[in-house]
Amino acid sequence: MKDACAFLGPGMSRIEKLEEKVHGKRRNTETDELRLGVLLNSDTKDNTNNSSQSIFYAKKKQPMEKAQWTGIVTSVALEMLRTKTVDCVVAVGSGEADARNPEPKLCFTEEDILACRGVKPSLSPNLKVFAEIETNPEIKNVLYIGVGCSVVALREVEQYLGLDNLYVLGTNCADNGRTDGFYKFVNNATDKPDEVLHYEFMPDYKVHLKMRDGSYEKIPYFSLPAKELSSGVIAESCKSCFDYVNGLADLVVGYMGVDYDESIPMNLHPQYVTVRNERGQKMIDLIKNDLQITPSTTRGDRKPFVLQTVISDDEAYLGRGPEKGAPRFVGNLIAWVLNKVGPKGKEFGMYSLDYHTIRNYLYVNRIYGKERAKEHIPSYAMKIVEEYEGKNGDISKRLEL
Repeated sequence: MKDACAFLGPGMSRIEKLEEKVHGKRRNTETDELRLGVLLNSDTKDNTNNSSQSIFYAKKKQPMEKAQWTGIVTSVALEMLRTKTVDCVVAVGSGEADARNPEPKLCFTEEDILACRGVKPSLSPNLKVFAEIETNPEIKNVLYIGVGCSVVALREVEQYLGLDNLYVLGTNCADNGRTDGFYKFVNNATDKPDEVLHYEFMPDYKVHLKMRDGSYEKIPYFSLPAKELSSGVIAESCKSCFDYVNGLADLVVGYMGVDYDESIPMNLHPQYVTVRNERGQKMIDLIKNDLQITPSTTRGDRKPFVLQTVISDDEAYLGRGPEKGAPRFVGNLIAWVLNKVGPKGKEFGMYSLDYHTIRNYLYVNRIYGKERAKEHIPSYAMKIVEEYEGKNGDISKRLEL
């Protein structure tokens, strides 16, 4: 499994050859697939093309209790088990000492799956449970739930696992970290860190902290102490990642491209669903009658915001940002303005993707070195960087600092 790691050897560039193996085709870099990955239906450059069949918004008609959102991921897992499509499900449960700490689980019952509801805000070594799967001859069909970096490694070794069928239900991922990074973040973000169950960086330019009592504290990005949080929170692997969209999963459920309505609480809000192949379609079809589905939307222009976000973040990384975040009322005002004039829906998702791609390009070149970075970074990510390089070399100039 070590040789298959997304951050060793050819690194993230291995995704491009694996896409064709997993999906039967590579992403078309002349369409939205450049950023969003392979789609089951996508043929043209138009944002409102056939991709609408493969990218849509969805929520459970009857939201699931204790789910992070409305319970789409949990519901797919339950139906895969109920219909005997799979023998077991690999998911992330909670550690015994602290429920906020992740612990990989091999789920054989509905109760096992329900115990894994909700996002765990730290890195989880999900793949270690495959040692148990390999020694159990009764396990031939598996549903794996995980983020992109683990899915890359899983796809590299899939052919050696001896399974009849492997289904992958991915989640979008942005920045994650180790458990100590979670504690550092909440200790700096709120005066009630022990009450925080998990958090999400949301499209309303605020981080939403979910408390143990079910309430939310919403903090504008701009009010966070960026300089203090620039190290020790986000894992080095996440700063080296070019697969936030989980390009090798069959089905992906997240929120980065959803048209977010801040008046609707997270546990009632639609999510953003991506179907990459026929296996993914089969998975979502299991619960389609329980879903309220609407077309994805996109509006605004991300590009004026991307480079400014990169510069602001990079200044903090270099230790030159402000010591403290903006006062809360100022941060809320900035977030309000950006909600009015900034990108929305899929355009916001691609804003986030572009920013993280450029940020990570800078990080990898600085830490890995130019030659190792060239081997590691996929060509689709380089194409995004080149869009922002421009005639003035705006990205290259950051590497000279």
